[in-house]
Amino acid sequence: MEGDSKSSKTFSGIPEAVFVDNVDEFMSLPENSGGVEKVLRKLDEQHGKYKFMEYTLASKRRRLRQQIPDLARSLEMIEKLKSEKEDMQTHFLLSDQVFVKASINPTKTVYLWLGANVMLEYTLEDAEKLLTTNMATAKKNLSCVEHDLDFLRDQWTTTEVNMARVYNWDVKRRQAAKAS
Repeated sequence: MEGDSKSSKTFSGIPEAVFVDNVDEFMSLPENSGGVEKVLRKLDEQHGKYKFMEYTLASKRRRLRQQIPDLARSLEMIEKLKSEKEDMQTHFLLSDQVFVKASINPTKTVYLWLGANVMLEYTLEDAEKLLTTNMATAKKNLSCVEHDLDFLRDQWTTTEVNMARVYNWDVKRRQAAKAS
């Protein structure tokens, strides 16, 4: 994904950290006229934002990694229900470690939780289509989140390197001032 201008390149809304190659030039920019402390504070703030974005994306990745196996199990059950032509005996999880025997009659419909305490009845074919679509979307979203996390790690590493370069530049500048 591209940002509004060339200077604000983004990837899924994540601002790109620009590597400070020449610290002298960087520190002479008008926005850095407040001194080293101000620049380091700004870089630290940027670093903190990247860390927060990483936390948010990691939470999303964790949720998607749990959702995908749940969708796969639901799809397996739909296939099982489609293939069964007679009553099926199974054990139903009532609560943690408590199961009850259940008899499932052949059916052409299932109920799916959609979220927000909403459950709807679907035909087996419609449920399979919905779950398959949801699975494809979840896998695509997981791939995007993992790609974003890789990009984000590069950005906060670049910011950390920039902070170190500016700090070291300031130390050398102060040492040179003392020597003269």
